[in-house]
Amino acid sequence: MFRLGPTELTIILVIVLLLFGVGRIGKIASELGSGIRAFKSGLGGNAEEKND
Repeated sequence: MFRLGPTELTIILVIVLLLFGVGRIGKIASELGSGIRAFKSGLGGNAEEKND
């Protein structure tokens, strides 16, 4: 379907930076990382309970 090359990805990145700003994107990425870590630890906790 759609093939995104380096030029298209660069344009999308610039548009996102203009819309949200660098500080806001960093905050979103940090929150996303925290959510993924919590999800992984939740999955690990369930696996440990099943093994007991």
